[in-house]
Amino acid sequence: MQGVNNIVEEHAIMEAAQATHPVLTRTQISSGTQPELRSLWSAIAGGDIHLHFIDAKGVRTRVLEAGQGPVLLLLHGVSGHLEAYQRNILAHAVHFRVLAVDMLGHGFTDKPARSYEIIDYVEHLRDLIDALGVEKVHMSGESLGGWVAARFAATYPERIDRLVLNTAGGMIADPKVMERLKTLSLAAVRSPDREATRKRLEFLMLDPTIVTEDLVEARFACFRQPGMIETMERIMCLQDMDVRMRNLLTQEELGRITAPTLVLWTTHDPTASVEVGQRLADLVKDSRFTVMENCGHWPQYEDPDTFNRIHIDFLLNR
Repeated sequence: MQGVNNIVEEHAIMEAAQATHPVLTRTQISSGTQPELRSLWSAIAGGDIHLHFIDAKGVRTRVLEAGQGPVLLLLHGVSGHLEAYQRNILAHAVHFRVLAVDMLGHGFTDKPARSYEIIDYVEHLRDLIDALGVEKVHMSGESLGGWVAARFAATYPERIDRLVLNTAGGMIADPKVMERLKTLSLAAVRSPDREATRKRLEFLMLDPTIVTEDLVEARFACFRQPGMIETMERIMCLQDMDVRMRNLLTQEELGRITAPTLVLWTTHDPTASVEVGQRLADLVKDSRFTVMENCGHWPQYEDPDTFNRIHIDFLLNR
């Protein structure tokens, strides 16, 4: 019955969006070339970077920071970590003070024994921004990070300058995808070797060979931390149907987003179709919709050169 209700709800949202469709630009981007497979370290080795921790109201939060100017926060997906953005940081640091963030309970940020619903991530980010001493930021989130960024922008619109929702979660509840994410993620933290971690990362990519050894090693190190199995079980609450349904983005809250917004999708996202991305863009008043080809769920990693160009042009309003 829940599946039927989801379908009915999705049709209702689509019809409402079509009735109040904003001015929207849709662009489909293809680089036409295979990007260089840079290692995580070589992608940042030539820059002035700072890997450190910020106290966000008692939560020790790991960030990788570079550049000066307007603050840009980069938010990873579920069970992820800031290394998801190492191929993007220096290109953006030319224009912004970039902080790639390990979100609450993720990476090497503190993992309090508490709930891990969307509002928990939102409030942690608010505390982080307060700790930075700034009023407004650009915010760009991928997958879970996009879900969190959208709710943050609806809850605290005065604190967002420009917003990017990159293959964002929070629009649908697909039981098959939810089960696969939960199974792969829990297997990765329970496994004593790196193979399960590799499989979790390969799920994200159109071309699984793009998963480099150092990316596997970076995530494996996160997953080997004490207490990570229990933390992952809490993080995976959003893959339980009841919890997910009460956290889904609503038409009403997406209508409260006032920041200029880029909704960036891909042709081969394994979690949601291009139509889901289009619907998300339809529900945000001041939005631009762009589709990158030949990528899965991590376009910022799979094709960083194309992603960086699109992303920076939007953030600079070019």
